[in-house]
Amino acid sequence: MRGVQRVLLSLLVMATGAAQASEPFPWPGGRKAAVSLAYDDAIPSQLDHAIPALDRHGLKGSFYLTLASDTLRTRQREWIAAARNGHELGNHTLFHQCSASQPDRAWVEPHRDLDTTTVAQMVDQVRLANAMLAALDGRSERTMTVPCGDTRARDGHYIDAVVADFVAIKRGQGGVIEDMARVDPAAVPVDVPVDATGDQLIARVEEAARRGTMVSFTFHGIGGDYLAVSNEAHDQLLRHLAAHPDIYWVAPFVDIMRHVRSHQRATPASRP
Repeated sequence: MRGVQRVLLSLLVMATGAAQASEPFPWPGGRKAAVSLAYDDAIPSQLDHAIPALDRHGLKGSFYLTLASDTLRTRQREWIAAARNGHELGNHTLFHQCSASQPDRAWVEPHRDLDTTTVAQMVDQVRLANAMLAALDGRSERTMTVPCGDTRARDGHYIDAVVADFVAIKRGQGGVIEDMARVDPAAVPVDVPVDATGDQLIARVEEAARRGTMVSFTFHGIGGDYLAVSNEAHDQLLRHLAAHPDIYWVAPFVDIMRHVRSHQRATPASRP
């Protein structure tokens, strides 16, 4: 009899877990998915094309600024205006350190090689970037995108030393998030479209809606610069998102991840 009871209890636990797993993630307003529109490197086409397009459609994006980029010197007022208009300014470090030892990294300059930079130096750089961003937007809560997804400095993984400074961190590439309850806020994978069509971009947000999860885009050039997506494809995506506000929650990444973390704290058993 006890053996039968144990089997029945195990089946009940499994059924309860399956029911919990099938419950949709509670996005604000009953929406089906969250969409993060993010843009890395503070390059000119983002000011010239991406921000005007977002504003035209009433959508908010997240801009991960490399603080040594030329636009921070020559067009700083435009970044301040973007922040005042509700766009997020995120941390992409001061100098965009990446590992030169990885494939296709001939473009990494020796003085910006993560392989020769210490953890302590990267921590200083990341925290100074946060201070500079606060001077631009007056905000204290911040998110980060790791340059190139590389975390290993000369003497260790530097992200481990700064993770507590951020609401969330984007690192690593991936498609649509599979399970919001288990996503690690310190390692949110991103989708990096390059030469994608509008239909391809829309297919990704539609997949997120079917799953009830999130897609975290990281764009670079929009209609110019490098790793680019055309203005037409970008605008087609924005039109689709703006036309379906009941399905997609398009918000700055910091707002999305505050919501995700709040839900994860409320249901600790679902955390990774």
